[in-house]
Amino acid sequence: MKILDSLESIDKFIKDNKVAMLYFSSQNCGVCVALLPKIKELLNQYSNIGYAKVEIDELQLAVGKYSIFTVPTIIMFIEGNEIIRESRFISIIVLQDKIRRFYDFI
Repeated sequence: MKILDSLESIDKFIKDNKVAMLYFSSQNCGVCVALLPKIKELLNQYSNIGYAKVEIDELQLAVGKYSIFTVPTIIMFIEGNEIIRESRFISIIVLQDKIRRFYDFI
């Protein structure tokens, strides 16, 4: 998974991918570590979704810009517009249902 380490790289990633998913996490977050492999496995089904990770410990400015109040947080963008936001206790099943709703139209 690509790791984005600046606000500029995040903006570029969102702009360069028609569908972009950002995974905000912290190194001290056990839930973040446990959830990441499940997210990767889920996204293997959706080849058109670009995804990347943002470590908030390394990039505090992202917390304010993207209103991250807890981790993990997943934000999905289509053509630069936020369409999905899930935080803290993220259900893979619910997330997959939300992705499917939008994925058929892109």
